Amino acid sequence: MDMSDAQAIGDMVESTLQARVIEPTAGEDSGHTHESACLNCGTPLVGSHCHRCGQAAHVHRTLGAFFHDLLHGVFHFEGKIWRTLPMLVTRPGELTRRYVAGQRASFVSPLALFLFSVFLAFAVYHRTASEADLESGGIVQQSDPAKAEKAIAAKIATLEARRATALRQGKDTGAIDGELQGQLTALEVVRQVGSAPDRHEKVSDIAAIDHAVQKFKANPALTAYKAQNYAYKYSWALIPISVPFLWLLFPFSRRFHLYDHTVFVTYSLSFMTLLSVAVMLAGAANLDWLAGVLMLAPPLHMYRQLRGAYGTSRIGGLLRTFALSVFAVVALGLFVILIVAETGA
Repeated sequence: MDMSDAQAIGDMVESTLQARVIEPTAGEDSGHTHESACLNCGTPLVGSHCHRCGQAAHVHRTLGAFFHDLLHGVFHFEGKIWRTLPMLVTRPGELTRRYVAGQRASFVSPLALFLFSVFLAFAVYHRTASEADLESGGIVQQSDPAKAEKAIAAKIATLEARRATALRQGKDTGAIDGELQGQLTALEVVRQVGSAPDRHEKVSDIAAIDHAVQKFKANPALTAYKAQNYAYKYSWALIPISVPFLWLLFPFSRRFHLYDHTVFVTYSLSFMTLLSVAVMLAGAANLDWLAGVLMLAPPLHMYRQLRGAYGTSRIGGLLRTFALSVFAVVALGLFVILIVAETGA
């Protein structure tokens, strides 16, 4: 499967999950029974909903009904999420175990919560990232280093003129100084790219890994910036990448199956993504101490989820938490290689 196929799968999964988040119970409606047979499957109607496919007996065809269904879906999701999030944070193992056991109506599904978390994380990132970072990243993406350098130099000249004017008027230049520093950093990156020698040192027998490493070594700043744009689309790939590693913690177990591990991984990734949102917000509020404290949460959360979901002993939970932490780093590395390889595809 090439990268275009993977991107197509990403688009399909993203669209499917978005539909599921907005309307978790497809076909739900509070309309009236005006038809004698279901408009969806043709089954004779007995009540307000078809007992075969679940569609409402009466299908509204007004704009007001459309927005009514939309609001119903949003608030239905909201009601579930306020029951799911506290358990995800404080009792992740119990949440995982109960969902696997079949208690689905009370909680947001792992996939829907994961999509919501990823969307929120990228929205917060673009909101909290400085304007200088976003603009310099956009300029660095230009393929011609000479043109990129010229564009940045023009921006720097404009900022220096604004700074001189502000100084004459006695105004604070803090914001301009920060933006100017960002542009100077971008200029340095572009100059490094333009002067970098074109040489290829093989680092792996696997072509995809070798290509990804070479792309990163040639231009780490540009590669990282592009990776941010692809990470959202391919975030779903973290799930199949991570599940086999979790299976290794319980090899050949008859009690736990791949479905159980998938639910565990997806809820865990949702928590880690929401945790990154909290860290970004703390950083934006200049609460570096809080961001540091939050970074200690992942191993504790893994431990609690392992013990609650799989019923491990304390020693077993600690050992598996250590192993899972190592596996998580490896899985994240594979994900980064996937993203970096796509940036050069």
